[in-house]
Order: sequence, then structure tokens, then C-alpha cells
Amino acid sequence: MENARRDGSGSAGILGWIGTNLSRLGVSLFIPVVTFVILWRVFIFLRDAAAPKWVTAIVAIIWGVGGALSLFFVANLVIEQLPDVWKHRLTPFIFVGPALAILFWYLFMPTLRSFYASLFDATGDTFVGLENYAYAFTSDAMLESFRNNLIWLVMVTGFSVGFGLLMGVLADRTDPRFETIFKALIFMPNAISMVGASVIWRFVYEFRPPSAEQIGLLNAIVTGLGGQSQAWLLLQPWNTLFLTAIVIWLQTGYAMVIISAAIKGVPAELLEAGRIDGATEPRVFFSIIIPYIRGTLVTVSTTIILFTLKIFDVVQSMTGGNFGTQVIANEQYTQMFRAFHYGRGAAIAIVLLVAVIPVMYYNLRQFAQQTEAF
Repeated sequence: MENARRDGSGSAGILGWIGTNLSRLGVSLFIPVVTFVILWRVFIFLRDAAAPKWVTAIVAIIWGVGGALSLFFVANLVIEQLPDVWKHRLTPFIFVGPALAILFWYLFMPTLRSFYASLFDATGDTFVGLENYAYAFTSDAMLESFRNNLIWLVMVTGFSVGFGLLMGVLADRTDPRFETIFKALIFMPNAISMVGASVIWRFVYEFRPPSAEQIGLLNAIVTGLGGQSQAWLLLQPWNTLFLTAIVIWLQTGYAMVIISAAIKGVPAELLEAGRIDGATEPRVFFSIIIPYIRGTLVTVSTTIILFTLKIFDVVQSMTGGNFGTQVIANEQYTQMFRAFHYGRGAAIAIVLLVAVIPVMYYNLRQFAQQTEAF
């Protein structure tokens, strides 16, 4: 009898778990599915209608925005009528569903399609298995890309976080009247697009023959000091370092703002206690401030690592990946849109995704730990 009761309670628990999760799945899918159906029907209606464009725009806004809000309202109203246990179980999934649908359609599905395409040849007609992945790990272009991406990771992350930390400390000790101006000037490059920054730095690295007037800032300085002008973007492997300087210039402001906010969160009592105990300013900095803002430093570093792994714009705008400056993302672009080898391009995209996932996971875990701490 006892065993029968246990089996019965166990079966009931399993059935309850299945029922709960099926209900959550149904609630999650309700709004995305109904919204898609309604939007599709409205699209057909607007396509076949002969109404003026302004009328079509108004109807599209009303049906698109107003219809989605109405669905949320109706679904939430229905859930509110359920018992409290089910209401608490299902309410979050009304709002999670659309987000999951978007992630599935715009992230998960393209990933699967890219992986599928990576198993075929350039035209997508012949199955070649892992041949494209063999290219991704053995070709000279990809080996060069891996090497350069490693240089980018070390240089951009190290110097951006280092300079950001230095600027954050200096900003914290600056006269409050000038702190805002100081931070704004340092952060300003971060508001510039990658291509815009590349145009600016192209004038810095611009090269003209020695007999011509030098309009590039760097060569103007070098020749003004009696040196010889150089084609900086052709000097291997230094040209990769010159390119990383652009992103360091852009990312230092971002790192400074985040780190400066963390430094201001260090309790003044803790700093004062350290100084009273006889700690010098370097000791206070390395033994109190750095450990206290460690989580922020890790988060900023991993964010910049993710950004740097996917670097493309600067390389494409400045050198096109030539002269030994190729990176993974630009090699993917080259294979897909210049060589028209979609299989190799898709394989390189998957390799880049696999490289990004561990860093992304670590970043999310750090963020979760910081959130739990608060």
C-alpha cells in the first residue's frame, strides 16, 4: 500500500510537472503565434488594398502596435482569473514568449542554417562534410586571422581597460567642476562609428612620397623631426598594432565611464581605514580599490573581448584585410562576398560563434553573480 501511494504521488508529481510546463509553453507561444497570424493577415489586406499610403501607414501602426498591446492585455487578464498558484506560474511567460520567439527566429534559426550551409560547397549543391572546417583551421589566411585576432584581444583589451582604469582614477581625483568635461572628452570617441573612426585615423596614417607634402599627422611629425615618412599600414606586423590603436582610442572612454562609476562606489570609510593603518596610496589602490571593483573590471574586459573577437569594420575600412592584417570576421566576408564561397563563409561564421560563446557565458555568469550580490 505504501509503495502504491508513493508510486501514485510520484506519478502525480510527474504529471503535474508536465502539465505546468505545457501550460507555460502554451502561454509563451500564444502571443507570438496570434500576433504573427494577425500581422500576416493585415499584410495581405494592406497589400491588396488600394488605399492611400498614409492610410496604409496608420492602419499598420494601429494593427501592429495596438494589436500586440491588446493581446498582452487580454492574455494577462485571462491569467489573472486563475488561482494564485497558476497565476504566479504563468504570468512571467506571457512576456517571455515574444522574446523567446525573436531569439529563436533571429538567432537560433540562422545559426542552424549557417551550420547546414557550412557542410556544402561554394554553390550549396554538393555535400562536402567537414571540408570547409578543415579549411577554417588549416588555410594560411585563417591561421593569419587567428594570430591577428589574438593580437587584437591582448592589445585592445589590455590597453583599453588599463587606460580606462587610469582615466577613471584620475577623474575621481579631479576637481568636480572639471570632471564632467574631462569624462566627456575621453568618452567622445566612443560615439563615433567604426567607419568614421577609420576615416579619421586614415588621415593620421596617410602616406605621401618623401618629395610631397605630408598631410598625414604621424608622417608630418616624423618628417618634422628629421625622419623619413613611412607607409604605416604596409609595415608588417606593426600595421596590425596601428589598427588596434583605433579601437583602443574608441573603447577607452567606455571602460573609463564604467570603471569610474565602480570606483565611486568604494566606501570612503574603507579607504580612510586603510590610510589610517599606514597604507600608502599605491597600497590602497592595489589592495583595496582593485579587489573591490574586480567584478567590474572582469565585466568590462569580457565585453571588450567579445567586441574585439568580432572586429571587422576597422580592418575592412583601413586595409581590407591585406598586408597581413586579416581577421576572422573579415575573412568570412571575403569568402562569402568576394570569393562567393558560401560554404567556407558559413563555416568561418560558426567557428567565430563557437569562439564567442565561452566568453559570453562567462560574462553572463559574472553579471548574474553581481546581481545576486545586490
